[in-house]
Amino acid sequence: MLQTICYNNISLHDLKTKFGLQRTFDKTFFPEWQLPKLTEITPEDRAVLDRVRDAYFNLIEYPPLLEDGVKMVILAPLLNLTGFFLHPFHIKSKYAIKLITLDKDLIIEGKIDILILKDQLWIMVIGSKQATFSIEVGLAQILAYMLASNTPSNCFGMIAIGSSFVFVKLVKAPVPCYALSQIFALNNPRNELYNVLAILRHLECMALSDDLAVAV
Repeated sequence: MLQTICYNNISLHDLKTKFGLQRTFDKTFFPEWQLPKLTEITPEDRAVLDRVRDAYFNLIEYPPLLEDGVKMVILAPLLNLTGFFLHPFHIKSKYAIKLITLDKDLIIEGKIDILILKDQLWIMVIGSKQATFSIEVGLAQILAYMLASNTPSNCFGMIAIGSSFVFVKLVKAPVPCYALSQIFALNNPRNELYNVLAILRHLECMALSDDLAVAV
């Protein structure tokens, strides 16, 4: 019997059993997050990102920290600095999507927080959650989004959970396989938004050159 469930209720086990999804810890599988050089981040960029970090720490003094707060205070400045708000990219918010299993016994429905496109090709899917969530909670959801994307091969993603960020790479064929970057956290002594911006700019440049499609 056909079953429909919400993306919020999907688990990594569901994706493994229904789509054959696997995780790899092979360091050569996901080099993209390690390639960008922080020397490419200008003093002006650092000043903006330091202000963003200060704004976040001010925000958490007045709970609850909601998902919309993370989007306004952290994600919007990051996307503005990368250029994802500019042509040839454009944005859709709360974009409805369906993922159907190969045997067509399960439909997974949900809405992507922010979808960035280049023409009709998915470039970036942003998943953000409030600070009370964990990276693990958001991982199954963003992987389901990436499996449903219109990109033929590699997809890239980013999860923003309060002050923590992690990048995801999914290779669809021959068997869906994914890996994670390290977690970048604002609570660390150095402002790791520098790293996040460098990686986003690297993926943006690759998207502009048509070397990949990105789902964040």
